Amino acid sequence: MIAFLAVFLLPVAIAAGTMAYRGGPTHWWNWDRRVTSQMPAAAGHPQARIMVLAGRTRGWKGAIAVHTWIVVKGENEPAWRRYDVTRWGNPVRMNWWPPDLWFGERGTVVADISGPRAQALIPRIDAAIKSYSEDYRIWPGPNSNTFVAGVLRAVPELGVALPPTAVGRDFRPWPYAGLTDSGTGIEANLWGLLGVKLGWVEGVEINVLGLVAGLDLREPGVKLPGYGRIGPHLTATAATKDGR
Repeated sequence: MIAFLAVFLLPVAIAAGTMAYRGGPTHWWNWDRRVTSQMPAAAGHPQARIMVLAGRTRGWKGAIAVHTWIVVKGENEPAWRRYDVTRWGNPVRMNWWPPDLWFGERGTVVADISGPRAQALIPRIDAAIKSYSEDYRIWPGPNSNTFVAGVLRAVPELGVALPPTAVGRDFRPWPYAGLTDSGTGIEANLWGLLGVKLGWVEGVEINVLGLVAGLDLREPGVKLPGYGRIGPHLTATAATKDGR
């Protein structure tokens, strides 16, 4: 019990206190409009590109969770396409916000894939987005992170895993045992409420009620609820074809 409190609840309490001290916008009308997108103009970026980004949620959720979204642009396409799922509308919204901003802050890059590989995978991403039809429920899901995780599962060649703070990423409407989202490991999962993962991209993860603790094996680090991954590198990237 003491170990559980130390690993799962203490980090959340500290993260909540830190967030309360820092403050920040809690509604879209309070976003800092001085923060602008740093994405290059699509017209000046002819290569195909796929990005997964994450931004800290607001309100009480911000102590434990991030919101994730997908940005894509096919070769020579004139504009970026951003896809989110939020509680403000179903099922999927496109280009409701600048491609790399969330609540007036720039998102953290989870994965960034460009060139011919991205061009080959974008049609499958588009198909997965088009077929998504889940409702929205904050916890345990389906929510914004369930949507992004579902797209990543539909295109396992991306080799991408969402950060441990993407609460809802592990939600499935049934018990599951099989490959991890990146396809580089195995997992067992009960509706996103209780689970365990072991993989090259995911590392070792234990999920209790959506809170995730574990170890990063690929780039040594620890994973704590509320903080996510703590280590030399703070963002995850897609696994290359040889798994490195």
